Amino acid sequence: MAHRNQNRPPGNHPNKKDSAEEIEADKMGRTRAPLTAVVNNASTSNTDGTESNTIEFTKEDIEALLNEKMKRGMASLDHKKKMDQMVDLIKRLKICVRWCFNENEKLHSEVEFAVKKCCDTEIEMYNKTEELSDTISNMRNTISSLEEINVKEKSEKLVAIEDNMKLQQCNSSLQSDLKSANEAYRRLDMEKTIIVESLNATRDLNKELQDRLKSLKDSHSEAIKHKEMLAKEITCLREELKKLMDDRDRLQGQLNAVMLEREKYIKFKYETYSKLDKLASKTEALENTCSSQKEKITLLEKKLCDERKKLEMADLSALKTREMFEEKKNIIRELQDQLADKEFQVVEGEKLRKKLHNTILELKGNIRVFCRVRPLLREDRSETNMVVSYPTSIEMLGRGIELGQNGQKHLFTFDKVFNHDASQHDVFTEISQLVQSALDGYKVCIFAYGQTGSGKTYTMVGRPDAPDLKGMIPLSLEQIFQTSQSLNDQGWNYKMQVSVLEIYNETIKDLLSNRSSGFDQTRAENSVHGKQYSIRHDKNGNTHVLDLTIVDVCSAAEISSLLEKAAQIRSMGRTQMNEQSSRSHFVVTLRICGINENTEQQVQGVLNLIDLAGSERLSRSGATGDRLKEAQAINQSLSCLSNVIFALAKKEDHVPFRDSKLTHLLQPSLEGDSKTLMFVNISQDQSSIDESLCSLRFAARVNAVKLGSQTVRPKHTQGA
Repeated sequence: MAHRNQNRPPGNHPNKKDSAEEIEADKMGRTRAPLTAVVNNASTSNTDGTESNTIEFTKEDIEALLNEKMKRGMASLDHKKKMDQMVDLIKRLKICVRWCFNENEKLHSEVEFAVKKCCDTEIEMYNKTEELSDTISNMRNTISSLEEINVKEKSEKLVAIEDNMKLQQCNSSLQSDLKSANEAYRRLDMEKTIIVESLNATRDLNKELQDRLKSLKDSHSEAIKHKEMLAKEITCLREELKKLMDDRDRLQGQLNAVMLEREKYIKFKYETYSKLDKLASKTEALENTCSSQKEKITLLEKKLCDERKKLEMADLSALKTREMFEEKKNIIRELQDQLADKEFQVVEGEKLRKKLHNTILELKGNIRVFCRVRPLLREDRSETNMVVSYPTSIEMLGRGIELGQNGQKHLFTFDKVFNHDASQHDVFTEISQLVQSALDGYKVCIFAYGQTGSGKTYTMVGRPDAPDLKGMIPLSLEQIFQTSQSLNDQGWNYKMQVSVLEIYNETIKDLLSNRSSGFDQTRAENSVHGKQYSIRHDKNGNTHVLDLTIVDVCSAAEISSLLEKAAQIRSMGRTQMNEQSSRSHFVVTLRICGINENTEQQVQGVLNLIDLAGSERLSRSGATGDRLKEAQAINQSLSCLSNVIFALAKKEDHVPFRDSKLTHLLQPSLEGDSKTLMFVNISQDQSSIDESLCSLRFAARVNAVKLGSQTVRPKHTQGA
C-alpha cells in the first residue's frame, strides 16, 4: 500500500508563488487598464494582502478580470494615470491568484483524502467480507467431515492468493493513478482555466463522496458488529474443531494399535496355517502308520505299566536333580557376588599399592643416587693398586664406597652402590619400582652422570641386540609395556607417546624427525645446526619442546626401532679416552596416559631417561678443534647442572635452571613431586681417580638435596 503522503500534491514553494505574481504583474503592466465595473468590485482589495483569504471569486469574475486587462490596453491615457491603474490591476490579480492557489490546494487535498479513504475502506471491507464468508463456509463444512479439511484449506489458500493478487492489482492501479495525478498537478500552472471550470464539478463530487463516506461509515460499523458475532462463532467452531482433532488423534492412535494387532494376528495366522499344514501332513503319515501301530499298541500297553513305574522313579530323580540345580544356581550367585567383591578389593588394593609404593619411594627420597663402578679394561688390569673399595659393615654394605687418593681414603654413602660385578638386570631390579611409578601417574626421571668412558651409555643404553646386556632405557620401556598389558584384565587401557632428542653444543636436535635422517657427521662436526627448538613448562609441571616429533607407540618393538634410528643419528666422536665418546646429552621421553574403563580412573605419567655426555679434562682427552668446542659445551652444561644442585641443596630462592638447555629441560625433574634417580658412573683405574672423586662429590651433593613434600598427587580422576 502506498504511503499516505504519496497521494498529497506537492506544495507550492513561496518563492515560486512570488515569482509567478511578479511575472503576472509585469504582464499586466503592458496591458490596458481594467473596466470601471471591475475596478469598483475590487476597490476594497487595496488593503493588506491577508484579506484575500476572505474574498471569493466566481468564474465570471475571473474571466471579466482577465478580459478587462486586454481592453484597458487599448485605451490612451496619460502615463501617471495608466501606472496607477496598472498597480491596482496587479494587486487585484495577486489576490485572485492567491485565492485560486489556496482553493486549488484545499479542494485537491480534500478530494485526494476522501478518495483514498473510500478506496481503502472499500477494499478492506470487501476483503474482510470475503475472508469471513469463506472462513465461515469452510469451518461449517469441516465440522461435517474431517477428511475434507485439507481440501477446504487449499481452497482458502487459493482465495487468499486471489485476494492478494487483487490487492496487488489495486495497489498498482493506485500507484498509476498517483503518477497520473502528479503529472496533472504539474500541468495545473499551465491549465488554470481548465481547473477553474472543474471546481464546481469537484464540489459536487465532494458532496457525493461525503454522502458515500457517511453511508460507508454506517456500513462499516454494522460490519464490525457482524465481524464480532462471526468471531464469537469462529471461536466456538475452533473449540469444537479442537475437540474433533483430539478425538481424531485418539481414534488414530487406537486405529494404529488395532492395525499392529491385526498385523500380528495375520502373522500368527500364517504361522498357524503353516503349522496346520505340517500337522496335516503328519496326520496323514500317522493315519498311514496307525494301522500298523495298532498291533504294537497291545505290546506297548504291556510295556506302559513298566514305563510308568520307571517314570515315577525318573520323576523322583528329576525332582532331586532340580533341587540340586537350584542349589548350584545359588552357589553360582554367591560366587558371582564374591567375584564382584574380590574385583572391588583388587581395585582398592591397586589404589593402596600405588599409595604404599609412592610412600616407600618418598621415604627413600624423591632424589636418589646410585653409584656404579665400571670394570677394569684389559689395558688397565696390569695395575695392582686398587683405588676403589667397599665397606663391609652392616650399615654400609651395598651403600658405601671408598676411594683412595694419595694415601687418603674418601668415604661416600649413596642409596645403592653397584660394584664392577653387577649385571644390567641387577641394576634394573633396583630401579624397577621407580619405573612403576611412571605407570602409576608420576613424573620420573633417570639419568646417568660421569666422566667420559665411565660406562654411562652402557648403563643406560647397553647392547639392545644382546638380551642380557640391555641398558636401563630398553629394560624400562619393556617393563612399562609388559605391566600395562597385564593391567588390561583390570580394565586399564594405556596410550603412550615417545620422543627422542639430544642436546649438542647447547642446541636441541630432534632425533625422530624426518630431516634428521639426512644429517651427516660432517655437519655435526662443523656445528651446522638446523631448526631451533624451545623448551616450555606448563602450569601442571609438564615439559614441552615446541615442534618436537612425538610418536605414538603400542609395543616395545616399535620403541626399539625408534631408539635404533636415534642412536645412529646421535652425535658421537673419538677422543684419547674413548673410541666412541657421546658428544651430546641423549634424552628419551615416554608420556603415559591411562584410563580404567571400569572405575573411570585416569592417570598421566612421564618417564625421562637421559644419558648425559661425559665430563672430561682437556689435558687427558686431547680434544682440539670441534672436539674442543664440544667438550667445552659439555663441561659448561654439567657445570650449570652442578650450580642448580648447589642452589637446591642450599634451598636458595633463585635456582638457575635457565643457564643451560640441560638444566632447563630437567627443571620439572628436580623440583616438586617428581621422582629422580641419578646414576653416578666412575672408573676404578688409577688414571681416572681425580675425575671419579669429582663425580662422587657431585653425586653426594645431589644425594643431599631434599625436594619439597609431595603436595600435588598424580592426576587421578574418578567418574561420578
